[in-house]
Amino acid sequence: MELLDFAEIRIIDIIDVVLVAFLLYYVYKLVKGTVAINIFVGIVILYAIWKLTELLEMELFSKILGGFLGVGMFALIVVFQQEIRKFLLMLGSTNFGARRKFLRQFKLLSSDGGTITNVKAIIEACKKMGASNTGAIIVLQRNNSLDFVKSTGDEMHVEVNQPIVESIFFKNSPLHDGAMIIEDNIITATRVILPVSNDRSIPLRFGLRHRAAVGITEKTDAICLVVSEENGQISYLKNGDFVLYDSLEELTKQIEKDLKY
Repeated sequence: MELLDFAEIRIIDIIDVVLVAFLLYYVYKLVKGTVAINIFVGIVILYAIWKLTELLEMELFSKILGGFLGVGMFALIVVFQQEIRKFLLMLGSTNFGARRKFLRQFKLLSSDGGTITNVKAIIEACKKMGASNTGAIIVLQRNNSLDFVKSTGDEMHVEVNQPIVESIFFKNSPLHDGAMIIEDNIITATRVILPVSNDRSIPLRFGLRHRAAVGITEKTDAICLVVSEENGQISYLKNGDFVLYDSLEELTKQIEKDLKY
């Protein structure tokens, strides 16, 4: 009888399970490392309790939890607005290179497991610009396409190297104002205008560059480096948050890890 039941499992059932696992995994990756992960875990626990009360036929408690979860779906859209936006941007991306990176996360395409972006050159350029209090904002694309902001700047196609990055943000350069976009190891746009975050929790000591970095990392999965014009400090932002680091070597390894596909 058990063998018969097993034989009745269809291919479509296996695909169904794989797709659900795929969806849950990517949702977890979207919220991992953010405040939303705690909310996500809480929802999973609440849903499990609801199903348990249904199984135990605790009708009153089950109805209360069911009603709460039903109405709470509208609140979840607001809570997970950033994550939903990133997910939809990933699905709607027209950038084939970004799709290849996404597929490599699930081992669907072969990869050497490394990143081709010259992160060390970028960090060295930021270090020198920080020493001279030269302001800069560098956006490194990951899975989501950045075409919607690239169109606001000047198109470029130059391989990343330290002198190029420094010369673009040189104070007398016509290209220094705005953000630089880097895709893989290519500078694809300069003087880019980024969406500025309205988050009131950002400390007042941070200016428009930092708010723009928060804005683009909130709306996409890109990562961002900002060199302060006031004190030369290098800030690293991901998922709309500032990422702390102890040394430039640690920062380099962290960025390489975040760019890895």
